[in-house]
Amino acid sequence: MNANDQFFARDARVDSAAVAPLPASRKIYVEGPRADVRVPMREIAQQDTPASFGAEKNPPLAVYDTSGPYTDPAARIDIRQGLPALRTATLFSCCSAC
Repeated sequence: MNANDQFFARDARVDSAAVAPLPASRKIYVEGPRADVRVPMREIAQQDTPASFGAEKNPPLAVYDTSGPYTDPAARIDIRQGLPALRTATLFSCCSAC
């Protein structure tokens, strides 16, 4: 590692726009087939639909969220450390030879 590499590693950070909340939505998790598997979803608020006698409420939509931990307000992101190994125990629990 040369001096430039050390400088870049020391100052590495995630851009604030990459972790900013998305408008009219929030990150939620749905429990998967196992208690330790949480599926990330984004719950998106919808505007009311205008109707002749007022407005009709629309329920929020839940869609699969591919943004990873970057849009989770509870996540602490340190790109120098990388992502935590959340699935290690799950991957190796199925195989006694591993």
